[in-house]
Amino acid sequence: MTSWTIQDLHVVQTRQPAAAGDDTFFIAVRAGNAVGWYGPVGERVGRYVNDVLAPETKDALVTDHVRLLDELRTAARRQPSEAASWAVGTVDCAVWDLHGRLAECTVAELLTTAAPQPLIPAYASWLTQDLSSINSPNVLTGVMAGGWNFTKWGLRRDPAYPPAEAAVRMAQAVERCSHALGTPLAVDAVGTWTPALALAFAQAADPACLRWLEDPLPHHDADTYELLAATALPLAVGERAHCDEDPAGLIQYIRPSALTLDAVGCGGLTRAAQIIPVAQAQGLPVYPHGRSLLPGLHLAAAYPDAVPAVEYRLRWEPGRQRLYEMPLRPENGHIRLPATPGLGTTPRSTACPVPH
Repeated sequence: MTSWTIQDLHVVQTRQPAAAGDDTFFIAVRAGNAVGWYGPVGERVGRYVNDVLAPETKDALVTDHVRLLDELRTAARRQPSEAASWAVGTVDCAVWDLHGRLAECTVAELLTTAAPQPLIPAYASWLTQDLSSINSPNVLTGVMAGGWNFTKWGLRRDPAYPPAEAAVRMAQAVERCSHALGTPLAVDAVGTWTPALALAFAQAADPACLRWLEDPLPHHDADTYELLAATALPLAVGERAHCDEDPAGLIQYIRPSALTLDAVGCGGLTRAAQIIPVAQAQGLPVYPHGRSLLPGLHLAAAYPDAVPAVEYRLRWEPGRQRLYEMPLRPENGHIRLPATPGLGTTPRSTACPVPH
């Protein structure tokens, strides 16, 4: 096998127009005559990569993903930050893209010895549409008409109501919308719930109307999650998994129905590929979080038995795709795996390096 070593890593910004608050930075890592890319990420992650992790990549072997991940995690522990796990995953994914380019194959082909699945099922999420505020079934049926595997919606806490009353109102909204579509819905607490509301909702909700409730607690609170796991409420977690978090422990005390793992936020594709067998051993399906769509697609293509579908965020993903050289578009609820070498994360244009 050819030995490729990383020569340098830079953080650059796209020149493409983006909405206020959107991620606009890309990681560029070079070896041989190729450049690997990952992005877009936010400026805080870009700064962390540039200031903390970039020196760790110099002369690292492109193909030794596990060793590089260990070195990145060690560096991140020395300088803790909320951006650390995302930054580690960002570099990891850029190196996977580089590996694919140098090997002239897709990352999915590097992850598996079998032929990757070329067309990936997707589910649609629209978190800015809150189920409690949807009065017309046309909103729901209009999304379902896209042929998606299923749909996920926001379900935000209304602070005007005490937890017990709010829980009943939210449970009624889920039941109403589920009956309108004739199928269970996934819902996301969107970081707005309290433990008291989550416990009250578990008593009020009809589990038959729910595919899952995602991240009802702001943190992985073991005590409250054990109480929720004792109810019939189907739960999903994983988006917040950190690169140093024990997935077996997370699964054991939450006992979720689905693992909504973020393929970058968890520490990158190398870490995600370590977590998938743990989930499989528990019979737990993995649904990659939509913020990291392209790495999630390659995971789904490489591990179709473990990853039934990826999340496509209707509100945000079309804008992100416009930053890429080759944008992806859903096809009747499916997304085609890019056929070009690497991940398919080459930016359409780049400008200045991340500011120091």
